[in-house]
Amino acid sequence: MLETTIAAIRAADEAAMAAARELQGRLTKPAGSLGALEELSVRLAGLAGVCPPPLPEPAAVAIFAGDHGVHAQGVSPWPQEVTAQMIGNFLAGGAVVNAFARQAGASVTVVDVGVATPLPTDPATEPAVLDPAVLDPAVPRLVVASVRRGTRDLTVTAALTRDEALAAVQTGIRIADELIDAGAGILLTGDMGIGNTTPAAVLIAAFTGADPLDTTGRGTGVDDPTYAHKVAVVRAALARHTPDPADPLGVLAAVGGLEHAALAGLILGAAARRTPVLLDGVIAVSAALAAAAFAPAAVGAMVAGHRSAEPGATVALRHLGLDPLIDLGLRLGEGTGALLALPVVTGAVRVLHEVATFDSAGVAEK
Repeated sequence: MLETTIAAIRAADEAAMAAARELQGRLTKPAGSLGALEELSVRLAGLAGVCPPPLPEPAAVAIFAGDHGVHAQGVSPWPQEVTAQMIGNFLAGGAVVNAFARQAGASVTVVDVGVATPLPTDPATEPAVLDPAVLDPAVPRLVVASVRRGTRDLTVTAALTRDEALAAVQTGIRIADELIDAGAGILLTGDMGIGNTTPAAVLIAAFTGADPLDTTGRGTGVDDPTYAHKVAVVRAALARHTPDPADPLGVLAAVGGLEHAALAGLILGAAARRTPVLLDGVIAVSAALAAAAFAPAAVGAMVAGHRSAEPGATVALRHLGLDPLIDLGLRLGEGTGALLALPVVTGAVRVLHEVATFDSAGVAEK
């Protein structure tokens, strides 16, 4: 599945991009007056291979959840059980991502790809688990696709075997296909996993060559001693495994998380289907680096939703050549920043569909 997905990823359609630039120049506005939105519309036309590109709707958020053996190193003050508890909150509709998804009319799919503790079985959450419509924005749904119950401790051994990493990547591809087959016009990345900013920092350092001080942030808000320890853990993981960025599956296996690998698969799956994927925060962009290492042309499907407060996110975005649409100091994850950026993406495309040209409106040009 991974090989065929990578083979299906193509470079942007230059003719469609040229048509979008030409159309932007004929719309009733000064050339360039919409700033970054104009280039975004051009990129999306190149991805779709047509101008104007399809409106990016309906939107589907895919939240991949997993736990991490490195949690045992004290890199997060939160107990690991919170991962499973937050899945219950997602399914009950009580998290920030749910509030933002309702505002945007986006569906929410939660994928257990490697949660360590049993998921909640509260009867109140049961209806959300009983396979609602794939793109129903009113009812979050759960997909159980657990590869293993959390990763191994990456400071001691490889976090995953290559087969486990591949299984997680292929889960992400399968979810992308399922959501797109159901009609989704844009996919949004989400994540949940206590301690997952540590493997994200290692992944970013591995793929970009940046120093761990520049890729490691405070995650859920650790104090100074814990932060210093977290940086040391990232350095230790890199020293132990010396991950090779030319072998993205090997990097994911050695130092990644199950949700990171699955998100890389989601991005690859979206790129193969020429569907935009709106990236959330530092977990998403660390996965995006892996996706780009598998298939450089996959970057054409990526839209950076926001600039996470986690420093590694900026390092990763710079490496990918992506500029974030908004910068609000967010560091929650879940898909929240991507959801807030969604109207910007939709607006960029809607301009090409709905704004009159100077000729059609009878407006004089300069």
